Amino acid sequence: MRIDLHTHSTASDGTDTPAELVRNAAAAGLDVVALTDHDSVGGYAEAKAALPAGLTLVTGAELSCRVGGVSMHMLAYLFDPDEPELARERELVRDDRVPRARSMVAKLQELGVPVTWEQVARIAGDGAVGRPHVAAAMVELGVVETVSDAFTPQWLANDGRAYAEKHELDPFDAIRLVKAAGGVTVFAHPLAVKRGRTIPESVIAELAAAGLDGIEVDHMEHDDAARARLRGLAADLGLLTTGSSDYHGSRKTVALGAYTTDPEIYGEIVRRAFGAFPVPGAGG
Repeated sequence: MRIDLHTHSTASDGTDTPAELVRNAAAAGLDVVALTDHDSVGGYAEAKAALPAGLTLVTGAELSCRVGGVSMHMLAYLFDPDEPELARERELVRDDRVPRARSMVAKLQELGVPVTWEQVARIAGDGAVGRPHVAAAMVELGVVETVSDAFTPQWLANDGRAYAEKHELDPFDAIRLVKAAGGVTVFAHPLAVKRGRTIPESVIAELAAAGLDGIEVDHMEHDDAARARLRGLAADLGLLTTGSSDYHGSRKTVALGAYTTDPEIYGEIVRRAFGAFPVPGAGG
């Protein structure tokens, strides 16, 4: 089985619609794909309706969190999307995205980058506006070559010159809320150092003690040394280890299925969840 547990659609900051994403996942030879848009479950219905035969959809989200002044992302899988407390927190994060993006635009303008809110809003479309949309506007203007090039201290990385904070969950609260909604939690790209400061291993240990299920190890922003370090940490803390593409369509160069999760790990994630169940494709 080929299993990719971290992808994004136009419901947040990807360039594929949810329907295109599941069709492209099947074409890429995946057996299982997780839709994990930022703080959003808005792509679920379209993805389910278009799900090709032979492909299983795992519903999820990537939750925006902050601890000790450092931003981090928490992947949440197979939770009940209608659980009210978690739904309310996702809405708070989404509501803060527009003023945050406007603030980043203003900071870029102060730095001499002629980006406009109208340009960013056009790129975001109906998705939950975020830094990748601002970065895509910078690419259009020729300020940087790729979206990833904008995620540096010079520009949009955590604590970068044009960075702006938004409402973010405490990760311990995120674990509690996702668990209460029947879901499973995995710390996304914990050693993606290019994005800025990372969470200390001591805090990851505290998160594990609080119920964190796993950490994302095989990711495009982790080199071999980082992956080895994370595997050792996971073994010490009893955490599951996942791999995934963090696919954003044409907004990033990584392809669907570039990194995958072991079927046994996937099976354990499904076993632990009770808020929702994987959806088998019926040829939608």
